[in-house]
Amino acid sequence: MGEVEPGPAGPLEPPEPPEAPASRRPGGIRVLKRNMKRNGSRNCLNRRSRFGSRERDWLREDVKRGCVYLYGADTTTATTTSASSAAAASSDLHLVLCTVETPASEICAGEGRESLYLQLHGDLVRRLEPTERPLQIVYDYLSRLGFDDPARIQEEAANPDLGCMLRFYGEKPCQMDHLDRILLSGIYNVRKGKTQLHKWAERLVVLCGTCLIVSSVKDCQTGKMHILPLVGGKVEEVKRRQYSLAFSSAGAQAQTYLVSFETLAEHQRWQRQASKVVSQRISTVDLSCHSLEEVPEHLFYSQDITYLNLRHNFMQLERPGGLDTFYKFSQLKGLNLSHNKLGSFPVLLCEIPTLTELNLSCNGFHDLPSQIGSLLNLQTLCLDGNFLTTLPEELGNLQQLSSLGISFNNFSQIPEVYEKLTMLDKVFMAGNQVEVLNLGVLNRMSHVKHVDLRMNHLKTTIIENLEGNKYITHMDLRDNQLTDLDLSSLCNLEQLHCERNQLRELTLSGFSLRTLYANSNRLTAVSVYPVPSLLTSLELSRNLLECVPDWACEAKKIEILDVSYNLLTEVPMRILSSLSLRKLMVGHNHVQSLPMLVEHIPLEVLDVQHNLLTRLPDTFFSKALNLRYLNASANSLESLPSACAGEESLSALQLLYLTDNLLTDQCVPVLVGHPHLRILHLANNQLQMFPASKLNKLEQLEELNLSGNKLKTIPTTIANCKRLHTLVAHSNHISIFPEILQLPQIQFVDLSCNDLTEILIPEALPATLQDLDLTGNTNLVLEHKTLDTFSHITTLKIDQKPLPTTDSTVTSTFWSHGLAEMAGQRNKLCVSALAVDNFAEGVGAVYGMFDGDRNEELPRLLQCTMADVLLEEVQQSTNDTVFMANTFLVSHRKLGMAGQKLGCSALLCYIRPDTADPTSSFSLTVANVGTCQAVLCRGGKPVPLSKVFSLEQDPEEAQRVKDQKAIITEDNKVNGVTCCTRLLGCTYLYPWILPKPHISSTPLTIQDELLILGNKALWEHLSYTEAVNAVRHVQDPLAAAKKLCTLAQSYGCQDNVGAMVVYLNIGEEGCTCEMNGLTLPGPMGFASTAIIKDPPKSTTPSSSSGIASEFSSEMSTSEVSSEVGSTASDEHNTVGLDAGLLPRPERRCSLHPAPTSGVFQRQPSCATFSSNQSDNGLDSDDDQPVEGVITNGSKVEVEVDIHCCRGRDLENSPTLPENSPAPCPEDRARGSLFGIRRQNSVNSGILLPVSKDRTELQKSPSTSCLYGKKLSNGSIVPLEDSLNLIEVATEAPKKKTGYFAAPTQLEPEDQFVIPHDLEEEVKEQMKHHQESRHEPEPSEEDRTELSEEFDTAL
Repeated sequence: MGEVEPGPAGPLEPPEPPEAPASRRPGGIRVLKRNMKRNGSRNCLNRRSRFGSRERDWLREDVKRGCVYLYGADTTTATTTSASSAAAASSDLHLVLCTVETPASEICAGEGRESLYLQLHGDLVRRLEPTERPLQIVYDYLSRLGFDDPARIQEEAANPDLGCMLRFYGEKPCQMDHLDRILLSGIYNVRKGKTQLHKWAERLVVLCGTCLIVSSVKDCQTGKMHILPLVGGKVEEVKRRQYSLAFSSAGAQAQTYLVSFETLAEHQRWQRQASKVVSQRISTVDLSCHSLEEVPEHLFYSQDITYLNLRHNFMQLERPGGLDTFYKFSQLKGLNLSHNKLGSFPVLLCEIPTLTELNLSCNGFHDLPSQIGSLLNLQTLCLDGNFLTTLPEELGNLQQLSSLGISFNNFSQIPEVYEKLTMLDKVFMAGNQVEVLNLGVLNRMSHVKHVDLRMNHLKTTIIENLEGNKYITHMDLRDNQLTDLDLSSLCNLEQLHCERNQLRELTLSGFSLRTLYANSNRLTAVSVYPVPSLLTSLELSRNLLECVPDWACEAKKIEILDVSYNLLTEVPMRILSSLSLRKLMVGHNHVQSLPMLVEHIPLEVLDVQHNLLTRLPDTFFSKALNLRYLNASANSLESLPSACAGEESLSALQLLYLTDNLLTDQCVPVLVGHPHLRILHLANNQLQMFPASKLNKLEQLEELNLSGNKLKTIPTTIANCKRLHTLVAHSNHISIFPEILQLPQIQFVDLSCNDLTEILIPEALPATLQDLDLTGNTNLVLEHKTLDTFSHITTLKIDQKPLPTTDSTVTSTFWSHGLAEMAGQRNKLCVSALAVDNFAEGVGAVYGMFDGDRNEELPRLLQCTMADVLLEEVQQSTNDTVFMANTFLVSHRKLGMAGQKLGCSALLCYIRPDTADPTSSFSLTVANVGTCQAVLCRGGKPVPLSKVFSLEQDPEEAQRVKDQKAIITEDNKVNGVTCCTRLLGCTYLYPWILPKPHISSTPLTIQDELLILGNKALWEHLSYTEAVNAVRHVQDPLAAAKKLCTLAQSYGCQDNVGAMVVYLNIGEEGCTCEMNGLTLPGPMGFASTAIIKDPPKSTTPSSSSGIASEFSSEMSTSEVSSEVGSTASDEHNTVGLDAGLLPRPERRCSLHPAPTSGVFQRQPSCATFSSNQSDNGLDSDDDQPVEGVITNGSKVEVEVDIHCCRGRDLENSPTLPENSPAPCPEDRARGSLFGIRRQNSVNSGILLPVSKDRTELQKSPSTSCLYGKKLSNGSIVPLEDSLNLIEVATEAPKKKTGYFAAPTQLEPEDQFVIPHDLEEEVKEQMKHHQESRHEPEPSEEDRTELSEEFDTAL
């Protein structure tokens, strides 16, 4: 669908409304004049300020019709004006109805304007050409953002909030908001001229740059002002008037303004500042980003201008101050005209012989004129970001040219003119289309030393002859498509960048080699000959190396070696004992041991994380006395070597990371040997206690992480760690709050997921405390006094009290989430998360992650608004791709002015009932921009659902940005701002940065265990597989999220990190719709009739039974089945029940809710059937009591708790009774056997598992997991297991005590009403059962005396 096609040309004739709110204008343009109230915080219009219904009806007739908002001149100054002047600032707003074919000239004629002006993203303002079509510009803009539907594009174009991104003006607004140029300003009495012919009048006076700007207070907002250049002029005191100054310009026709100030201080301040301006000589003029079409005329009278910066303007050629007149600057040496969209090279610039520096980047040039050869003094020429394919031969005449930039053009080879430009020593050709690296061409350029060919299409290299190149010293070949690279002919090569290619082999000359960067390739061999004696830095990470190259071990000056993320099995002794090596990175390999050290080594940084180490060498710490940083996380270390051989330790270790090992309490005494430790991470080990005497000696400790252990207390000696600012000890068994609130520098404390019951706080808390996390302590109760004491803390996290169950939490038990955010080494947290477990009236859930990188404003805005936007879009479309894309695009617009300069990565996950796939209960739709990602754990394996939009990881997006001529800097950032290619916000980087998201949808199944959301920092340090394996067996989602963040920090993350873990418990084993011929509901619900199969005779459950899906208790009655619903405590296992199948009314389960028009009204869930409409046990519509159902007054006491359970892994089951039916082979293969145990009463019975039964249930009350799945209070039986419920209940034995005892006190609010259509079936069922057993029916008296209570359990 894409762009909106233009409609047929012709005048627009909209219908006239009865009360003409619009006036007819020439050319058939419809204009609505309104004073529309502005939103001060966003400078956009309110939604209520719109045109009427008649205009909207006219727009709906054709999507090629639309509305253009036409703003008046709007000036924003930095001065404090009066109320009257502020009121004058809000000018009229015109709504112009037009079509995509309406040109700007027609709108101008109807408005009585000379021109229309377009402002993008609140920044530059350019004048529209008469033939340009404003509405088509808006439609094209929205289409490129990502909107596809023409009707939606029309709707968005009529939204006034769009003005923050695209705005039309009837006259050019005066931009006086350049605060860095405004020196002084105020409202004073002003008189023009030295004579008394003019009167004194109140004027707005601004000293801006080198000019004095005088305007009337009334007209200052419309751009009517007088500009007085002060350079070379005079500033004098007026003797006849107190506190007055006379400002005069230079030249024969000098003008003078007299300004009278109110105080002596103002007089002196203006005189002092203006004197500086007057006395300076103009040599550099910066008019960048001023939306200029020509330079001010007075600049031509300044003969001393040597440098003129006109970057980011709209300079024209044929204007009084246009480019064709620049030859008047006789002393001009530097000229910057980048980003002016010139389209063609201004030939008259070649007539400025004094030019030495010329910048014409990003102007859309396709060729250069031959006249450029006349700029003989030119030394620097920048032509980046154009469409050049060749350079003229005349360029070779510029023998003084020492720098030529032609990056991000369309060159397919190195231009031959380089051979003539002997002063050039660098070839800047990044981002072109070069496919072959011809070393022979470079050999002919003896003057070239640096070659930059990154981000081209290089695939092969060509060597014309065996002659070596002795001149090239630096080469950058990053982000190409090279598979093999042989640069052995470059014998003087000192530095090589070849990251992110597809290299398998690399051959270099080692004569002069100093640094080699070959990360992110497929290298299996790297050959360097001879041994690089000058090599200092070698980076070979993320390759396929199985051993460290021999030549690297022999390098005598190597200081940095990075071979992480390879296939190494050992670290050579020659490397570890090198006398020059300072930093060694060997993480993410298969190293099983480190060599024993004999001599002292100068190593300062060692990273051996994610290996197979079981121990460190005994002499490691005693020989590596210079070691400051050690990261041995994610190994299998069981102990640590001693820090020193003698009594006194010489260890210099400051940062020690030992997370995720097998360390026990025995390692703690060894840590005392490192008295300079500042950061210590011992998370996820097997610590049970931390000796107080040992912690007492770590006085320099600043950060301590003991999470994920088995600690019960934190030693009181932690109070001696006066420098401690961070304590992280979540996921332990700590019951006593540690004495940390007396530490003078404590800032961050995380004691979540522990067993705290109370907190003893001192009288005064430390002023430095900023973050205290106490969530997950289920027994902790904070008094109001304690909460008041914590009121000054910036962030206090505690568990909220559970709210009463309501209808809005219908499906919340299908999923639960945990969130963790950590600021790391940064002072502020720029990550926010969104979590709505009950979305859209409880039929779905929404989770999101937002990363602002360096800003915290946009993540907070998206956190507050994106769910509401999604709710609106879901109501407009059922297509997940459409409503998810529109959610991102609308959120992008709603960022307003905050999104003009700032950007944010965003990830949104939406779980909803799946109406498209009848085999699935819920579907998951994921959309993202930027670097936040979501990973689904399916069957224990990670399934990535997101796409990383970055230049390094997405070649397609990198090519799109290159094709649009963005400048990608050497650190791989678009215009030096961001590495992302799609973000919400950053509208000023349009069209390079877009908000259109990547969208994926997947149906959720029983195999889907959890969902992980994380920001960039999380996934940079954890792989998908490691993240899934780390948390899939953690019971509490909060503890799981905390664990992920802790792992990321222990693996080296120092940035903001955020993680959200969503536990899923969704599967069709809990569905009762599909069994025995009943079909699942589609978008239109069930059919009116259903095919019913013969009832099975066996009491074994169906093979489809599994662990019951978790759902809230509100889902029970009408959403489960027509005759029964059930609940059970989380403390019990769940068991399915099978019985005969009888014809019933249509059934629904919690996964497939019934329509609201059903006759069976839901009640609060309980396993008790209540006849609450009559005191005698009769329903209000019944004449007879239900036969076979025991009553006791007003309540029917058939209380049953039913669940379906996956029988896999069950153990220790009781034996089957002799008269029990034998289980079928299919069920025996599943490991689930069920039978009925007879007990004391004839009319009682309970259901017991008779195969395997797990004896221990997992602990966490927040998840209630069973084998990785959650239990619930709302699980249900399969369809065939629930139909003969009453029959089985009458046989169940009665037991008042023990594990299987039913609750004796019934909850009055948790009851079911027996539906009218069920009673006859219950009677027939009971009658048939009693006849088959040939047992006498109990008397009515017996029925009332015996209260039958049953509770099936796991």
